[in-house]
Amino acid sequence: MGIYIIKMPDIGEGIAEVELVVWRVQPGDTVAEDQVLADVMTDKATIEIPSPVVGTVLALGGKAGQVMAVGAELIRIEVEGKGNASAGNAAVSIIAPAEPNAPNVPSTAATASTPITPPVAAAVATPAPAPKKIPALNNTANTAPAYAASVARQAGEKPIASPALRQRAWDLGIELQYVQGSGAAGRIMQQDLDAYVARGAHPSSGVNGTTGSAMRYQERHDEEALPIIGLRRKIAQKMQEAKRRIPHFTYVEEVDVTELEALRTKLNNQWGAERGRLTLLALLMRAVVLGVREFPQINARFDDDAGIVTRYSAVHIGIAAQTDAGLVVPVLQHAEARDLWSCAAEMARLAEAARSGKATREELSGSTITITSLGALGGIVSTPVINHPEVAIVGVNKIVERPMMRGGLVVARKMMNLSSSFDHRVVDGMHAAEFIQALRGYLECPATLFVE
Repeated sequence: MGIYIIKMPDIGEGIAEVELVVWRVQPGDTVAEDQVLADVMTDKATIEIPSPVVGTVLALGGKAGQVMAVGAELIRIEVEGKGNASAGNAAVSIIAPAEPNAPNVPSTAATASTPITPPVAAAVATPAPAPKKIPALNNTANTAPAYAASVARQAGEKPIASPALRQRAWDLGIELQYVQGSGAAGRIMQQDLDAYVARGAHPSSGVNGTTGSAMRYQERHDEEALPIIGLRRKIAQKMQEAKRRIPHFTYVEEVDVTELEALRTKLNNQWGAERGRLTLLALLMRAVVLGVREFPQINARFDDDAGIVTRYSAVHIGIAAQTDAGLVVPVLQHAEARDLWSCAAEMARLAEAARSGKATREELSGSTITITSLGALGGIVSTPVINHPEVAIVGVNKIVERPMMRGGLVVARKMMNLSSSFDHRVVDGMHAAEFIQALRGYLECPATLFVE
């Protein structure tokens, strides 16, 4: 038997450290070749680290949420044969699981002088402290049971209690779901209710401050500490950096999209089955492509460290997409060279890749301007945060049918607000407003979207 040490690989592009997001294996697990061992995150994407060997996991080299340097020891695996670790470097160091509020400490590889903690030590469980006994009311401490801090009752499981006890709990304003029973099959007894009240639970107050059944609200004191790791940490860092460095200027304008929606419906009815369905964002992308031709300072990135603004002729549009893990921004490359259906199809593909966590670094980087939309939840106005180092972001609010004046008559029109933010260091307010007015012109007269 030998020891095989896997180190944090060099992912390229000058990346010196990555964050360890989640372990897929634990000490004692048997792993196969190419089996995923862990997920790590760079500035742009989550990457899976596979095993190059078959063996048994001996030790993990870091904790979830820990930032590890490229080349640091990631994992040790016991393999058949010699392995790749010398006898002097075969000491196994077990990394304890991360505490929810533990600070993130950069990882260091184990050395021969590292104290050895045998793997078997990790399997020895520390006995949990016994729950404290709570004195019951009316000197019934000899018969009252001991209570844990919370009731281990499955979701949807109904507490077992007599009708008389249920009536008493009702009068006290206590939900029996939170009372632990000491009787057979978890049945709640009178002394259980007495002990629950003695622990600090107070009856609910009625409308006039009196106890009664009119209002039965229970005090809640549970807390949950969640570590900010992985994609959520990257989002937090990105947003903080953007707001710290960029003086945002937000401009809101309403747009009549009645004709645009009529065109979209007609195109989908005629070509949807053959070419795929168009979304509003595909039409907005076309408007952005035309708009930045008139205002090239909007399709740019600002390197404020070097003091250089780079304007682009290519339009790489970032699409802010919500996933289960958090917000990501896949990039639709060269929107200026795509038609409406190509934009819609590529946007759908990128959104699916982002939601499934399979988007590559190339698909998540390189945007020159970003569009963000909350769809039906878009509200009336928003103040989107610029995707640094870009200088503009176009925000889409929901479409609402409202009465509007047209030719002296009140008619129903489909209205939508554009809430957009700009980097005020390099985009003047007048130019920002003119750009949004240009978008409005294209969207309100959709025939102009196809005029070069």
